[in-house]
Amino acid sequence: MPKFRQTSEILRLMSRKEDIRNIGIIAHIDHGKTTMTDSLLAEAGLLSPKIAGEARALDYLEEEQKRGITIKTANISLLHEMGGRPYVINLIDTPGHVDFTGKVTRALRAIDGAVVVVDAVEEVMVQTETVTRQALQERVKPLLFINKVDRLIKELKLTPDEIQKKLIRIIRDFNNLIDMYGEKEFKEKWKVDPSKETVAFGSALHKWGFTVNIAQQKGVKFKDVVDAYAKNEYQALPQLIPLHTAILDMVVKNVPNPIEAQKYRIPKVWKGDIDSEIGQAMLNCDDKGPTVMCITQAQMDPHAGLVATGRLFSGTIREGDQVHLVGAKKDYRVQQVSMYMGAFREVVGEISAGNIAALLGLDLARAGETLIDVTHKDIMIPFERIKYVSEPVVTIAIEPKHPKDLPRLVDAMNRLSIEDPNLVTTINKETGEYLLSGMGELHLEIAVKFLRDYGGGMEIVTSRPIVVYRESVAGQGVIAMAKSPNKHNRFWIQVEPLEEKVIEMIEKGDLVEEMGRKRMGNVLYKEAGWPTEEARNVWALEEHKNIIIDLTKGIQYLREVRDMVISGFRWACQAGPLCEEPLRGVKVKLMDAQLHEDPVHRGPAQIMPAVRRAILGSFLTAQPVLLEPIYKIGISVPAQWVGECSSIITRKRGRILASEQKGVLTMITGYIPVAETFGLSADISQPLPVTPSGSAPLTIGRKHRRALQRK
Repeated sequence: MPKFRQTSEILRLMSRKEDIRNIGIIAHIDHGKTTMTDSLLAEAGLLSPKIAGEARALDYLEEEQKRGITIKTANISLLHEMGGRPYVINLIDTPGHVDFTGKVTRALRAIDGAVVVVDAVEEVMVQTETVTRQALQERVKPLLFINKVDRLIKELKLTPDEIQKKLIRIIRDFNNLIDMYGEKEFKEKWKVDPSKETVAFGSALHKWGFTVNIAQQKGVKFKDVVDAYAKNEYQALPQLIPLHTAILDMVVKNVPNPIEAQKYRIPKVWKGDIDSEIGQAMLNCDDKGPTVMCITQAQMDPHAGLVATGRLFSGTIREGDQVHLVGAKKDYRVQQVSMYMGAFREVVGEISAGNIAALLGLDLARAGETLIDVTHKDIMIPFERIKYVSEPVVTIAIEPKHPKDLPRLVDAMNRLSIEDPNLVTTINKETGEYLLSGMGELHLEIAVKFLRDYGGGMEIVTSRPIVVYRESVAGQGVIAMAKSPNKHNRFWIQVEPLEEKVIEMIEKGDLVEEMGRKRMGNVLYKEAGWPTEEARNVWALEEHKNIIIDLTKGIQYLREVRDMVISGFRWACQAGPLCEEPLRGVKVKLMDAQLHEDPVHRGPAQIMPAVRRAILGSFLTAQPVLLEPIYKIGISVPAQWVGECSSIITRKRGRILASEQKGVLTMITGYIPVAETFGLSADISQPLPVTPSGSAPLTIGRKHRRALQRK
């Protein structure tokens, strides 16, 4: 492991909170995040300037270098000097492909600001919208870097006026996203503006960039950049207007330090008492307060074991500290504390609040877990659950080619599910199949490659991918009665659709079971307009957005069987009656019940099956429907090929929403069923010629669902 010269200097500055900036690089795929990061590493002395822009240093996995995409998040700490003052930049480079969106979501919990990279040719794309929305939901302040400006000059040969119009349009579209997804108190303050140095322009590949202020200081006009390319003298631009100066100066000036950021971020990500000792310590980013960390990443190191990475919101973490994992409900002793330097972990003595740390010795740590020192474990409220914008919708069956490798496969699958919570591994008890569910084809392809590597090169056989569906209802069902197996207990239950507004609240995280019944009831009464009787009697909220409500009056022994009724409800939600897919968006109302007076006759084996049968019985009379996963799709192509692309989408049961001219390219947006997207990239690129960008880019964005009436 190399020893970095900067480590001691960075550690010294880590205690000066006003000189810390926690940032992430987020963007649509292939817009230049990792290429831009190379320039930042070169400026910090961690990479040779000669290979910056081509090395993609933070893509240190072999698979990333081979495919030319970022697959996992990479952390690194940099030193940057501005105005004679040194600053610590804790930077996270994130993936751009939609299949790895979950990794972006987890990274955002650890940072306070994000540089959103946008391709000047393709402009704001579907995944740009998705990652920007994710950042705003976590109260992470966005900055804008418009990359690949050189392509507007060299390839598209636009005039300065045309370039200016294009850049203005990108800034306008980006601000529209902030207006759409930003919270009321932040949206106006966080809109980007070149005059406020929240927008930078440049070329990550050619390592130059500038903000309006830098251009004025250096006396550089955009015409000078155009002339440099016209005369083939652009190699001099990195010396005149280096990219790292533009980006890091913009970050230092506009991203809040941890003390400022935690004052408004903590109330968003933590619902405990802000006035408590723990709350005040986190608000003030207090080094001497209780040790509190939100773990955002868990990785298995073949030599060191599980490495837990996260943001330290208060206190100081040291080797040997006794800590408690709130979710796992277990105490641990920290065996090692490290900071990240790209592909390597640098062992340090301690890390203070406001920084990102890596810890060894926490075997049950998982992404989203809350860590607290043992003295405060009984009063700690966990952090809000990390909310993903999408869910696994594609499944494959896997098995080892040689049965003797089965134990190795199971171990590898367990390791993979720890490292990537968006991969769901299950065993079908009826068929004995090992199932792997992910966000899309690429996600599963990479997962299978990692499984082979983790298993020491074992051979794995995979099935064709299938799409995961959901079952729901379009109307109100009858009040169905079901008896327990011993015929001594009866339940009357009615099913109806859950309102779209409530489903949106659950997706946004405004309504979660951890809130408790009283708070959930208040939210449903005030925000969703539910009747008082329904709002105050919510019993449970199931993970696939289903709710059970108790509308009974004076039923004897009901309180004693409440947990069994909820278990029966969850059991019913796991597999619907149409094709055994999970239920989604269903409101279950318990209308009446008759319970036997002897506890022996109303145990779980009696109550749970009865509740499940009553729910599924009412479900079948409530206009049952199948919900199919839908991708939001964006295709950027030359105008003459719009018709061809539109017909491909239509043939695959897709729907065109809009077609907008953006310079020489046309942006087509629409929806397409996930089941029709297998091999779509190959299909759609075959009939198209090479565009000015070198390809006809296909983008698949966030997931939606649509109902198909059962025939």
